[in-house]
Amino acid sequence: MIGGSLRDLNAFVVVASERSFTRAAARLGVSQSALSQTVRHLEERIGIRLLNRTTRNVSATEAGQRLLARVVPALEEIDLGIAQLGNLLDRPSGTIRISADEYAIHSVIWPALERFLTTFPEINIELSTDYGRTDLARGHFDVGVRRGNLVSKDMIAVRIAPDMPMAVVGAPSCLDGRARPKRPPDLSDYPCINLRLPTHGELLPWTFTKAGKDLRVTNPGRLVFTSIAQVRQACLAGFGLAYLPRDYVEPHIEAGELIEMLADCRKTFEGYHLYYPSRRQRPPALGALLETLRYHG
Repeated sequence: MIGGSLRDLNAFVVVASERSFTRAAARLGVSQSALSQTVRHLEERIGIRLLNRTTRNVSATEAGQRLLARVVPALEEIDLGIAQLGNLLDRPSGTIRISADEYAIHSVIWPALERFLTTFPEINIELSTDYGRTDLARGHFDVGVRRGNLVSKDMIAVRIAPDMPMAVVGAPSCLDGRARPKRPPDLSDYPCINLRLPTHGELLPWTFTKAGKDLRVTNPGRLVFTSIAQVRQACLAGFGLAYLPRDYVEPHIEAGELIEMLADCRKTFEGYHLYYPSRRQRPPALGALLETLRYHG
């Protein structure tokens, strides 16, 4: 009974992911009619419709979306447990290609990889810095790492980091003879150091939160970089204010090398998630990486 329920739930998850009984049936290796009957029996047992069906596509109902939010992580844990058992027989090996932005690599991935690479000497890692919504299949990546709100809904996503507060900071010399900005629009009166997103070619907007509302500000400045490391270096040298992850500059704030401003309207972004396209046939190396990076906070 339990096994049958798990199979039915997995069938429902695949149909909801593919948004098509035809594609889901091909993915599961069953007939479309058999798959449709499986999902219909699941709905009858639960007593509520889980999918909206039209001639063109299939979408989850509100009840279906709530069930997906519970079932997908549970199936992920089951797959992970099976993968861990397989690791006892088959030592994880091979190459994992990861697409992530610069700060994710600096703050989350590399600190974990230092331990991971020692534990799994037969696994190779290739890291590619990218700020865009990378197509993993087209880029030949195994996994991607992005902030949670940037991950496509059709991906399996696992949180690997806490939420990320941002900070406006400047060296004391940059503020000599100047009052500190009191509101985000005041930043237009200060030299600012901007980050140009290499993938998009646009400047990163400085986002603030006040009374539950977000405000985006684009500030002029003489310096524009494509690396947050260079932005921080120029900021420390006193060439302007910078908008950076607070954890990235916290040691410099504590040392008095940088001063944080506008902390009362600090924006906090959702934390990083590792994502990939399918739960099925996940290689042991990827399962080992996922368990190493998983956030337990």
